[in-house]
Amino acid sequence: MKCEDKEVFEKQNAFGMGTLNTAYAQYFIKDSFLNPLTDPKSGLFAANVTFEPGCRNNWHIHHATKGGGQLLLCTAGEGWYQEEGKPAVSLEAGSVIMIKPNIKHWHGAKKDSWFSHIAIEVPGENCKNEWCEPISDEEYEKL
Repeated sequence: MKCEDKEVFEKQNAFGMGTLNTAYAQYFIKDSFLNPLTDPKSGLFAANVTFEPGCRNNWHIHHATKGGGQLLLCTAGEGWYQEEGKPAVSLEAGSVIMIKPNIKHWHGAKKDSWFSHIAIEVPGENCKNEWCEPISDEEYEKL
């Protein structure tokens, strides 16, 4: 369900907004928030990522030589997910996106809604993220 009101959204966002995502801010348009749910040293990293309306991350790739990729479990608000060369997919609470390794993609909020998903890094070998160019305002506005 779309939600433009931050206070209402925070009541729906069961895993909590966390803090301003300053560590990765250079790879996002607008503000995102990060609430780690597991310790990255545990072998499986999961975090609740919250996007303010209009926020999206850059195109990026989760590289791995074996295993790897990312799992998105959408928990509140509405957003978008898009793989390179494919149409964007509308996301809402309950949507599940399995991102295979080595696939260029982006995800984020719709322009008129807050959005949260739990991002889980799938364990694998030689895993690393490659951050690419931002999705342009022109491309985003067409959605």
